[in-house]
This record gives sequence, structure tokens and C-alpha cells, in this order.
Amino acid sequence: MRINAKDCVFVQVDVQERLFPHIADNEELEKNLLILVKGLKLHEIPIIVNEQYKKGIGETIPSLKELTDDYPHFEKTTFSCCGNNDSLAAIKATGKNIVILAGIETHVCVLQTALDLLSEGLQPVLVTDCVNSRKAKDKDIAIQRLIQAGVIPTTYESLLFELTENAKHPVFKEISKLVK
Repeated sequence: MRINAKDCVFVQVDVQERLFPHIADNEELEKNLLILVKGLKLHEIPIIVNEQYKKGIGETIPSLKELTDDYPHFEKTTFSCCGNNDSLAAIKATGKNIVILAGIETHVCVLQTALDLLSEGLQPVLVTDCVNSRKAKDKDIAIQRLIQAGVIPTTYESLLFELTENAKHPVFKEISKLVK
């Protein structure tokens, strides 16, 4: 299945200030997430930001918050973004059937969101180098489980070039600069 920009919405999951420092390889994760979000914005992919219990976990990390402030944000207490009726309604309101997922933690909120999206008839695409957990093993097992469940795995670079499709695409040069 090809991933086409016109079919996609991006859901960012819980990349928040108080949890982020405890995530494995968080500096690499932050770098990858920034590239992903900048590339998705170039492709004009709708973005939906979810934040878990902000009073306890804080706001989205500043570098990502700066890029996503103008997009809808939803606070949740359920681990799955789909457990927040407004967030799920916003995803469905885009009319997109492919949901690009990135964020933390892979084995909890990202996993439960992806499984719920599948049950809603939507196709999750997991950007595997833009998700992580506190422990690598948790991330690895979650990714295996999600692939077995029908989630499509990819990397940010592969996804951004798949969305671009062609070296003559208007954003090709900007995407190329982002991933270098």
C-alpha cells in the first residue's frame, strides 16, 4: 500500500516535558520528530497533538510545541488518543484514512492508540524512529505487536520521500535538506 499525502493525518502522542527526559535516546528522538513534523508541514498534512494529563506530565516539549502550536491539541487521561472523544472526532473529521503516528511511549499510549485506530477502520502508520519508551525492550515488543496487528512500519525519511513521490515535487528540495 502506497502512503499518499492526500490520505494522511498526523497524530502526535504525548511528547511532553516531564516524561521526555526519561525516554531512551531522547535527543535522537527529538531530532527525528522535528524533521518529521517539518516535513509533514511541507506536505500540508493535518496535525493533531495529544497530551496526557498535562497537570502531571506537562506541556509538549518546547521545540515541538513551537512547530505545532497552531494545530488542534487534546488533553487526555486515557492512554489511547481515541479514548478522548474530541481527539477521535478530530481525526475522523479530517476525512483521512491513514493516520501517521509518532510519540511516546511506544508500548503504552502509541500502542493503544494504534490498536484503537485499527478498530475504527483507519490505517495507522508507525514512524518507528519517531517513537520510543523508557526501555528499549518495551519499544521493540510494542513495534512487533503492532506490525502483527496490521500497523504499517516506516521511518521518517522513508515516509517523507514516499509522500514526496517525485524529484520534481514542489517540496522535494526542502525535504532533501531536512533529511541530510
